[in-house]
Amino acid sequence: MMERDSVVKDLGIEFAELEPERVMATMPVDGRHVQPLGFLHGGISVTLAESVATVGAWLNCPEGKIAFGSEINASHLRPKREGTLTAVGMPVQIGRTNQVWEVHIRDQDNKPVCISRCRLAVVDAE
Repeated sequence: MMERDSVVKDLGIEFAELEPERVMATMPVDGRHVQPLGFLHGGISVTLAESVATVGAWLNCPEGKIAFGSEINASHLRPKREGTLTAVGMPVQIGRTNQVWEVHIRDQDNKPVCISRCRLAVVDAE
């Protein structure tokens, strides 16, 4: 599913760990990811976080169900111009109709860049 053309592919997000209790992905910071002043765009961090949370939620959905992001917040902690980000997501709650995931994004020096919480709606797959 993640091999198809999508924002994940376009931004260079690569999933390194896919477990129901932990999802990890990496993403470079380059010209695709920065705002006009050359710093990592906050929306890109949010996209990385939601991508990790969504994949984690899919891993926890029962057969015939799928999850979609319904709410997300993010605290941007450190500006970045280049490097590699690692996002690790873990579930806070796995419910029948909703899931909540927390995602920590760190840079190549293991310094925090962003922390996000994402709520996902669990719906019928169609």
